[in-house]
Amino acid sequence: MSFVLDNSVALTWCFEDERTPATAALLEQVAGSGALAPGLWPLEALNGLLVAERRGRLDAPLRKRLAGFLRALPISLDDDTASQAWSATAGLAERFGLSLYDAAYLELAERHNLPLATLDRDLRSAATALGLTVLGS
Repeated sequence: MSFVLDNSVALTWCFEDERTPATAALLEQVAGSGALAPGLWPLEALNGLLVAERRGRLDAPLRKRLAGFLRALPISLDDDTASQAWSATAGLAERFGLSLYDAAYLELAERHNLPLATLDRDLRSAATALGLTVLGS
């Protein structure tokens, strides 16, 4: 696994108007060497697609195809996301003013000493403060 993948990057792969050369390169990296994500990642990814459908950006058949595309990527889900939530993740959320969801990505990157791929400004700032490498921009 080459990095921790945040949903803000993964969803750019589903929408051409959001994809950048940097996020496209991350997709190639995932395809080649995989990525790691918190156990909540599928819920966030699917919710992002569902919200896009509700807003008229895509229809149900495309949402299902994109969900299949994301599911097929070699993204390993962390088994310890829930147990870390009660301590390390909550502490990071408090320290940096993040949601617990965002702090789960930060905690995972810190625990595994992996770069964090995110487009979220606050998450990028927190990762930089922890001395983590940030990818995606």
